[in-house]
Amino acid sequence: MREFDLIVIGSGSGLDVAVAAANYGKKVAVVERGPLGGTCLNKGCIPSKMLIHSADVMETIKSSSDFGIEVNGYSVDFPSIVKRVTDEVDGESKQIEDSLRASENPVLFKSDCKFVGRKELQVDNGTITAEKILIAAGSRPKIPEIDGLSSTPFITSDEALRMRVQPKSMVILGGGYIAAEMAHFFGSLGTKIAIVQRKKYLVPGEDEEVSQEFTSAFGKKYDLYTEYEPMSVIHEGGVFSVKIKNVGGKEVVLSASALLVAAGRVPNSDTLDLEKTGVRTDQRGYIITDDYLETSMPGIFALGDIVGRYPFKHSANLEAEYALQNILMPDQKVPVDYSAMPHAIFSSPQIAGVGKTEQDLRHEGIDYMVSKWRYQDSGMGQAIRDNTGFVKLLLNKKDLSILGCHIMGTDASIMIHEVVVAMKCGNASVFNILNAVHVHPALPEVIKRAASNIRFEEHSHEHIHEEGSGEEAEMGDDTKEHSK
Repeated sequence: MREFDLIVIGSGSGLDVAVAAANYGKKVAVVERGPLGGTCLNKGCIPSKMLIHSADVMETIKSSSDFGIEVNGYSVDFPSIVKRVTDEVDGESKQIEDSLRASENPVLFKSDCKFVGRKELQVDNGTITAEKILIAAGSRPKIPEIDGLSSTPFITSDEALRMRVQPKSMVILGGGYIAAEMAHFFGSLGTKIAIVQRKKYLVPGEDEEVSQEFTSAFGKKYDLYTEYEPMSVIHEGGVFSVKIKNVGGKEVVLSASALLVAAGRVPNSDTLDLEKTGVRTDQRGYIITDDYLETSMPGIFALGDIVGRYPFKHSANLEAEYALQNILMPDQKVPVDYSAMPHAIFSSPQIAGVGKTEQDLRHEGIDYMVSKWRYQDSGMGQAIRDNTGFVKLLLNKKDLSILGCHIMGTDASIMIHEVVVAMKCGNASVFNILNAVHVHPALPEVIKRAASNIRFEEHSHEHIHEEGSGEEAEMGDDTKEHSK
């Protein structure tokens, strides 16, 4: 049995901890069964966003006539788009693996692993042990139990990002962020898309108004079947037939050349034989940790998707910083600060959010105010002709601190960062935005306009939210901006 000071399971954000601990003089082992770099690099955020940029370019081409530019003739080289991305991703993963194999510390074990004791792991070439273990083994696509599905060549996001032949049509099961991003990628490049969603709106985890507006916008591009349940799947002659049924009992059969299952993700905890340790999981399989990322077994920590707090790479990176501190300095442990954790969906339109949603605030009984501004009521919003985008701020009614912000529209993933900084600065006051000078007519003015709309509420058309205590200032009415 080989002994180490620290064993890290997973080579995503956990690898940051492993390398840093090795630099501090600890003897470290890294166990990874798949490509080095974790889900984000190989099957998640990096390849998906690289592919999605091609879709964004295509949308620019298609909308060029709105700006007086006629594009006559274009073609999509789908294999080239995918090859560019996979070559870059695979090359970077190989560089990480080559670097680890060339180093004496950390030591790479390229294999599956299972616990065979409280702090003992079985790997391909023996057993390893350490006083400290970090579990960062991630998650995988969830496969729902649907009659006939398992016997068909359906794909998940793992395979979708590496397809070399563009499908002519695709049915997507699921309506979350993965479904939205994949629909944008394939649909913008010409694949006919149908989305089947159990709930009333797409991306239901977002602020309710964003979900509703996004569903409306997506419904103008793709065939949406909301409040439908998939019943069965048949694959014959290269065609998928998907039977679905809505809440009223109506049945529809959808046909397509590809079927993408985007029904969420599940943690990989069930692959590790955690029952051999004292590590507890919740009913969904997520590893339970305390505020310091330590599990129910002292000395064993966990982070990232397998913990299930936030399914974002930037959240896992944040947790890695705290995990390193708490593993190396157990007498000076620091609780993870998740405040103002942002996220984004790289669909079209883009979505971004931070903090509480309006439904959160109603549920928690917090007295809040709502202020919004539409992109089209700003100089740059008019220039880029974004007629659906908006910024929604949620403020504490007592002190005007920012409780949340939700954006749908162009560059939402960039725009949200101003609000993140404002929320992390001291008292999180909306005046952190109002007191900053914004370039005119740059797009972030929409955020300032939303903030000023609450500041000058006596000049706007207010009304009390019918569903809660939120007092709302309408999007750009009496104070509508004009180019100056």
